[in-house]
Amino acid sequence: MRVPRGGLHWGVLFLSGIARVAQALDIDISDTQSIKDAASQTAHGSMLWYKGNETGQIPGAFPDKWWEGSALFLSLIYYWYYTDDTTYNAEVSQGMEWQAGNGDYMPANYSSYLGNDDQGFWGIAAMTAAEINFPDSDGQYSWLSLAQGVFNTQVARWDSADCGGGLRWQIFPYQAGYAMKNSISNGLLFQLAARLARYTNNDTYSDWAEKVWDWSASSPLLNNNTWNVADSTDIEGGCKSQGNNQWSYNYGTYLIGAAYMYNMTEKQTWKTAVDGLLNVTLNTFFPSSFNNIMSEVLCEPNEVCNDNEILFKGLVTGWLAFVAILVPSTYDQIIPKLQASAQGAAASCSGMNNNTCGVRWHESKWDGWVGMEEQISATDVLSSVLVTEKKGAGPLTSSTGGTSASDPNAGSSSGSSDKSKLKAITTGDKTGAGVLTVAFVGLWGALIAFMFTGA
Repeated sequence: MRVPRGGLHWGVLFLSGIARVAQALDIDISDTQSIKDAASQTAHGSMLWYKGNETGQIPGAFPDKWWEGSALFLSLIYYWYYTDDTTYNAEVSQGMEWQAGNGDYMPANYSSYLGNDDQGFWGIAAMTAAEINFPDSDGQYSWLSLAQGVFNTQVARWDSADCGGGLRWQIFPYQAGYAMKNSISNGLLFQLAARLARYTNNDTYSDWAEKVWDWSASSPLLNNNTWNVADSTDIEGGCKSQGNNQWSYNYGTYLIGAAYMYNMTEKQTWKTAVDGLLNVTLNTFFPSSFNNIMSEVLCEPNEVCNDNEILFKGLVTGWLAFVAILVPSTYDQIIPKLQASAQGAAASCSGMNNNTCGVRWHESKWDGWVGMEEQISATDVLSSVLVTEKKGAGPLTSSTGGTSASDPNAGSSSGSSDKSKLKAITTGDKTGAGVLTVAFVGLWGALIAFMFTGA
């Protein structure tokens, strides 16, 4: 057995005193209900790792990896959207509001060490909630205002003094990585600006989307001829160097932002960007040698993916499903890849006698990896294939049914401090599912031996 990052979790392992393998999740890609049932299993598995809904714990808090809360909640927002299952809505709302800070996802407990990308992911989760009418919380920040708060605080950090623009990776000079500008930080700001532009029809956001895109394309990060997306560049060298590690989420964030811009403007330049980025994304991360099943190719073959990297596939599959809706010409390219990946992910969820999911979906079996991140990514891809039920629909805007209230000054000193003013709709009665964590003392010795001797 592969010992996971960060140790084992008793709530996940209480049935796994011996190395038995459960039956994989059984999905029929043409049977919507079978996919929903599988996603229900993986979503439940991800919540076994969450403590924020327990007495005495902090909602939305992941002290050692704060940004991963946004990945968990985004996954559950998608899950609700595609399945109509409200089981986790209360926990999602509670956690996302609790970590909102001053309406900008800069909460006091974490703001001293989070990066622009960390904050950006929470903004994307809030923006997604606004676009699909995930119920706003009564008397709390609206989802749209939270996305606007992230946007406002990030554009205020735009660094024109070094390399002519761009966001730094980190926010504060004492952080490792402050001297770098990277694709995910700038790509998330581009994506967020594009989504806000489409939702609000406000030129401020579209102007910023174009500004971030143009700067990225002028730097080593984004090549708008070959459509290579590098990971980072160093400020010290005048942003001439290129850290060219190939990560799927770097491609995904620029791709979905371009899809929003094309959907809004119908300009050929954005369609060219969508096609170019999509082609490289599908060819690189859905290799034919893996039967078109998605793989984080830089780390999976050597089994060296860390927690962050395990989440990239889930983020990208969620974004690809929206691209397929926003740009219908891409639908027939994207859907077969998502379906193959969902089948592989489901087959990987055969571990620990409780459908624990693995990392390498292309193996179509459990690979011994255990963690919240594996469960989140499996939920993402299983939910994303249900986009076939949404064909003809798409992310909402303020003029097509979106109800989340706007606060253009969110996150600033002039932003609204009265959360009730931001309320657009009230939530209905929601029942959250409690998480029962059972630990059998009698298995202690066997499990410890199992962890360190392996199978």
